[in-house]
Amino acid sequence: MCALLASDTRWAEIDFDEKLWIIPADRMKAKHKHIVPLSPQALEILEVMKPISAQREHVFPSRNDPKQTMNSQTANAALKRIGYSGKLVAHGLRSIASTAMNEQGFNSDVIESALAHSDRNVVRRAYNRTTYIEQRKLIMDWWGQYAQNKE
Repeated sequence: MCALLASDTRWAEIDFDEKLWIIPADRMKAKHKHIVPLSPQALEILEVMKPISAQREHVFPSRNDPKQTMNSQTANAALKRIGYSGKLVAHGLRSIASTAMNEQGFNSDVIESALAHSDRNVVRRAYNRTTYIEQRKLIMDWWGQYAQNKE
């Protein structure tokens, strides 16, 4: 969900012109393509990473083997080093984001779509095919500002 970019983000998935991260279906748990609007803060991180890894497949390469992605546990190790051991794991940032967005009063359908969650109501899911992309752009911009101001 991402002003948060995942450890396995690939440069080929980033559309800088449209400010989108397009994750193909085969990389998603639900096997549906997921489009993530990129906040200015996420785009800034990508710009920082360009000189480091733009010539590679992965935005966040492994320090041991730059042809591979950063280990998925690297973010958790960083959280431990800064004092969050036993309090927070990287995946928990999704929960924090969801809670903050719900508290802010954003539409819960838009939040769930941003999190790549499927509607549990099978009939509703069959008929409602929207991605809420325009509303999600607003949410991601808000989240980027919110997270930046919490630093």
